[in-house]
Amino acid sequence: MLQRHNLAGYAAFTALILVVAGCKKSNQYVPPPPPKVSGARPVQQKITRYLEATGNTAAVASVDLVARIQGFVQAISYTDGAPARTGDVLFTIEPLPYQAKLQQAQAAEASAQAQLVNAQTNFARQESLQRGAVASVQNLDDARAQRDSAQANVAQAAANTQLAAINYSYTRVMAPFSGRVSAHLVSIGDLVGTSPTKLATIVQMQPMNVIFNVSEQEVLRIRGNATRAGRRGEDIRAIPVEIGLQGETGFPHAGHMDYVAPMVDPGTGTLSARGVLDNADGVLLPGYFARVRVPLETGIDALLVPDAALGADQGGRYVLVVGADHVVAQKHVTTGPMQGTLRVIETGLSPDDLVIVDGLQRAVPGQTVEPATVETTR
Repeated sequence: MLQRHNLAGYAAFTALILVVAGCKKSNQYVPPPPPKVSGARPVQQKITRYLEATGNTAAVASVDLVARIQGFVQAISYTDGAPARTGDVLFTIEPLPYQAKLQQAQAAEASAQAQLVNAQTNFARQESLQRGAVASVQNLDDARAQRDSAQANVAQAAANTQLAAINYSYTRVMAPFSGRVSAHLVSIGDLVGTSPTKLATIVQMQPMNVIFNVSEQEVLRIRGNATRAGRRGEDIRAIPVEIGLQGETGFPHAGHMDYVAPMVDPGTGTLSARGVLDNADGVLLPGYFARVRVPLETGIDALLVPDAALGADQGGRYVLVVGADHVVAQKHVTTGPMQGTLRVIETGLSPDDLVIVDGLQRAVPGQTVEPATVETTR
């Protein structure tokens, strides 16, 4: 009976051990699933390579308006900062004294003309008498001298009249070209012209220049591209130029190249260049900082990826790609310019690479991931 009881207890103990052993097996560690990421193939498209630089806008013409005669300012005929057209009268310097001098010169010229007529008549008379042997040669010579002197007096009087007319025209200070006029620097009643007196400044607003510098390496590159394209130096106006101001996206202002300096500055190793833009809307003002780009090559095959997919470390810029075995790898790349939201990849990437564009924070080089392929938004 006792032996039977012991056998029953031993069986119960064995069953308990098996139950405990089964529980321990069900609590073993199970690794988490691979992190999910989204990957996209690089976009293949043709692009335009640009020369990008920084520069400043500059007026095509800017002139100081200066009093060219002496007198008191009688009128100021414009509003400070307002536009003016070619020939608009901006300042008037008391005209009456110069008008009187003009009339005086005109009267002197008329008197000289009358004396010339009389001298010519006398010479003709003496010449006729000389032919008839009535007058002496001396009388004819005197008449000729009087006629020539009268002609010289007429020429001098005409010059005095022209000079008086010029000075009279200077009483009206006019806009030499269309533009905007700065604030006036003198007031009505001021005496001007005793020394060179600046009255205001007029600035031409349309078109507008942009001045920028190009490095020596870029100069060689541009010349090489131009030679391959069969362009000559005279074709510079056929090269477009685009600029963008601070706070603007992209390069919304378009124009064309206008000038390239004939030599490189040896001190800076740069070459000065100039573009011209219509500025029809008047947005551009002289002195603005400008981002400039000039197309160098068109129709170039390129690979592009979202700019957000790029990272950076001590080795430079890189992207994370998913290999065939779903293992993340890091690829260092050489980047080019932006094309919208995409970045041009010059080297380091192939068209078949699956670039991680979402879930970058979960992707670690050498780690297995679960990728989902998506299309890149251009």
